[in-house]
Amino acid sequence: MTPRPGPFPGDDEPPEQVGAREPGEYRIPRPRASSHGSRGTRGSLGSVAGFGPHAADHRALRSLLGAWALHACSTEEADSVDRHLPHCTACRDEAERLRDAVRWLSPDDPLDLDPLLRARVLEVCLGRRPPRVPVPDWAAPYTAESARLDALLGSLGDEEWDTAVGLVWLGGARGFSVSGVLGHLAAVDGLVASVLGLADPLGEGAPRETVARTDAFARQHADRTHEEVRTLWRRQTHSIVRTAAFAGSGASRLSVNYGEFALPMREAFLDRAFECWIHADDIAKAIDYPYDAPAPEHLKQMIDATASLLPVAVAGRRRQGLAASRAKLVEAGAPGRSIRLEIEGPGGGDYYVPLDSPAALATAEESVAHIALDAVEFCQLTAGHRDPEAIAAGVDGDRDAVRDVLYAAASLSRL
Repeated sequence: MTPRPGPFPGDDEPPEQVGAREPGEYRIPRPRASSHGSRGTRGSLGSVAGFGPHAADHRALRSLLGAWALHACSTEEADSVDRHLPHCTACRDEAERLRDAVRWLSPDDPLDLDPLLRARVLEVCLGRRPPRVPVPDWAAPYTAESARLDALLGSLGDEEWDTAVGLVWLGGARGFSVSGVLGHLAAVDGLVASVLGLADPLGEGAPRETVARTDAFARQHADRTHEEVRTLWRRQTHSIVRTAAFAGSGASRLSVNYGEFALPMREAFLDRAFECWIHADDIAKAIDYPYDAPAPEHLKQMIDATASLLPVAVAGRRRQGLAASRAKLVEAGAPGRSIRLEIEGPGGGDYYVPLDSPAALATAEESVAHIALDAVEFCQLTAGHRDPEAIAAGVDGDRDAVRDVLYAAASLSRL
């Protein structure tokens, strides 16, 4: 039979325009035994009766487009399809559609969800349709960090919940499972919950100091599964945020008693956001999982709140006889020695820390040293995760005063 010259007719072309076929002239090739991603050797077009690579029938070629898109054709079949596509719009469109579908079947991107995806989606949604009862600005960091931690927990496998996680602070360290870390957060969050009128997960009369609360939670909830602990923590978190939102400015005037100290509700929310981030990062490091710092605007709130505590922390260490530098008598409001603390990067800023009295006026003129730290490094220092001596080794100025401020920052850490 003499091959018909191209272009090849379309599927919608009437049979009488194509011409009569001889018996055996056309048949769809039999399925091949080739695997996905390789070219088979059986059932090629060259083996079909009456066909060679340059005289392929349009319908036979169209039946091969799926295999062609998967790179599962033989060499002869693929060559025939490649020569056919420039001359046939219908087959070319179908081939492009199939190739697009194949790309969805084998994406190059990893399948793990971005841990920040939920936070970004919520941010966009809330930006377009603000909530009926908006979350106060001072509660936003805690809302974001608890959501990020919950997203991290959702990615854990059953065996990862038993991973050993070390929690450290200045002068102490404890080992926990992931469930234990979450129980610790739930126990300390309970102090905030009880002030807002919510139930304390430890019940009435529970201790207020963080280590004692953590141990009490471990005893009371020893039989809970990791999913039950996660559910308890998540529900308590949502209740705390929702109650603060409904209370509005009234909640900000409350105070949270931690046993050895107390914090206004605003600072308590930032404290819980900070600890939620630090311990989420501890978990992520233990399971070798990447974890980013908080959003710059939230990190800035945490750093501002922490820096405001440094003058009192320096004075406290001086009263305990732990200060390295000698204090000078300064009247309240008068200029005194200070250290310039420069926090670099997103969320950072400049702070002058008084050395002689929390009530002294800290100015650039009276600065005796300059400490420059990255924002995350400063937060890790105040969490007890950085060695003050190692940081002090690279700082110029009054070394004793530098040590006083760095150790005061690290002394803010606790379990």
